[in-house]
Amino acid sequence: MEKKDNHSPFITLRFRNFRLVWIGLFISSIGSMMQVTAINWHIYLLTKSALSLAMIGLVKIVPIILLAPFTGVLADIHNRRKLILVAQTIMTVCAISLTILTYLNIINPLMIYVIIFINAIAMAIDIPARQSFMPLLLPEKYFANASSLINVMWRLSAIIGPGIGGLMIAGFNIGSVYLFNAISFLAIIFVLLEIGSVNQIYSNRKLSLFSIKEGFSFVFKSPLICSTMFLDFFATFFASGNVLLPIFAKDILKVGAQGYGFLSAASAIGGAAAGICLSFMEKIRHQGRLILVAVIVYGLATLFFGLSKLFFLSFVFLAITGFADVISSTIRNTIRQLNTPDYIRGRMSSVSMIFFYGGPELGEVEAGVMASFIGAPISVVIGGVGAIISTLIIGLVTPKLTNYDQ
Repeated sequence: MEKKDNHSPFITLRFRNFRLVWIGLFISSIGSMMQVTAINWHIYLLTKSALSLAMIGLVKIVPIILLAPFTGVLADIHNRRKLILVAQTIMTVCAISLTILTYLNIINPLMIYVIIFINAIAMAIDIPARQSFMPLLLPEKYFANASSLINVMWRLSAIIGPGIGGLMIAGFNIGSVYLFNAISFLAIIFVLLEIGSVNQIYSNRKLSLFSIKEGFSFVFKSPLICSTMFLDFFATFFASGNVLLPIFAKDILKVGAQGYGFLSAASAIGGAAAGICLSFMEKIRHQGRLILVAVIVYGLATLFFGLSKLFFLSFVFLAITGFADVISSTIRNTIRQLNTPDYIRGRMSSVSMIFFYGGPELGEVEAGVMASFIGAPISVVIGGVGAIISTLIIGLVTPKLTNYDQ
């Protein structure tokens, strides 16, 4: 990695629209991370079942996989800012529904699953629109830096959100977390209304099977883009143990809701550190090899987390997973965005969404099912080994990725 004295790690925040959206997303994502933490804890309190925790991932991923091909086309042929507004509004309503049902004390797991499903529909609209919208807010040459800062934002929110969420659950109640999230959505909604229209290259395609196929064809004809998506899927599929954190916190490490909040934030702390480091680097060398090494480290840290019986060591290993994940995901995302024309960027993002959401969500199902039979620690250890093996295979069969250095 090279560093230049005249390179500012926050240079992309000089662009007004990017800065406003970054701040709005930061506030909103804190609430969203709090809600994810609360839902996992809520489901486990209501059911005491690893299988019920696994269902969270399944309910999330089904609408994303089914709708992603269509919402990617929508992001290319319609106003992306307006699509994000619609999606964020739906998610606000979902958070309000969770708040009301919880405070009325009539909520049950089925209600939570239904709301998660509706929220996932909104996410399927939001993600390709948002990912293809962000490059429109600044010149292309700054996108690597922007990607690092976006990663820092997500990771910081994943530090603050679970930490506050755990404290609010312990000190107040779960409903207060859902209420906070509903209010936090107002930040990004206000920002999107404030910045107004931005220049966007609209695809001349219509919502059709041909336009959907065009997006998939673009991805799978590019070994570089395709291999990064397979890495997204397999690494996170095998090493998705976050859904089991309530079990580790409550039954293995015995640290309760507050400790659960800190464990949930650990990965994000490591990720934020990695994002800050990357933002200082104007040029990253040997990106392909660095991606592969980072994912292998991610798998190793997951494996050791599964073996740990001490809270401090568990926290450290989770932080390492976050550090490695951000190094890998930042480079992967930059490669994909810079090698994709704007007219098809929404469809590329929607295909990418299937992989990077499908991996962890289906991985949570796999981890929960395995944990219900063989226990949470062994389930996580096996996942770490699987992530390492799959990464080595992808590196061997895709030399274009392994040798990538631009």
